[in-house]
Amino acid sequence: MRFINIFAENYKRNSLKAKTYSLDNIGIIASSLCMIHCIGTPFLFIAKACSASCCSDAPLWWQIIDYLFLFISFIAIYFVTKKTSSNYMKISFWISWFILLLTILNHTFQIYDVHKNFIYIPASAVIILHFYNLRFCKCSKDSCCID
Repeated sequence: MRFINIFAENYKRNSLKAKTYSLDNIGIIASSLCMIHCIGTPFLFIAKACSASCCSDAPLWWQIIDYLFLFISFIAIYFVTKKTSSNYMKISFWISWFILLLTILNHTFQIYDVHKNFIYIPASAVIILHFYNLRFCKCSKDSCCID
């Protein structure tokens, strides 16, 4: 019976590690694809060579991709922050995501005049935080990434 308890405890610990790693990987992939999407936008419009009268704005399906990546990164950050005990990491993740959200909303609705390349700052921050969490916030026993 003791063997089963040890096995179950070890499985739970490794399962937690695997979930954290996969969520960080999902966050890294989603944020990286978001950056590629942002970098690719000007090239898409140059290749399309639209005139200002017919289609100067991004197509709706292209703008929806922004929100798809934002949703995926929200899910990844939500679950990653539930697994880490570092308040610094939690706050950093959510601040970066919120700035990314505001930047995308601003890009869609043009509320403020913000440089178009500003979006790379919060997107890079999310990627870097996921890499940091993946590298340094490894679970040992029942605690992960303790301050």
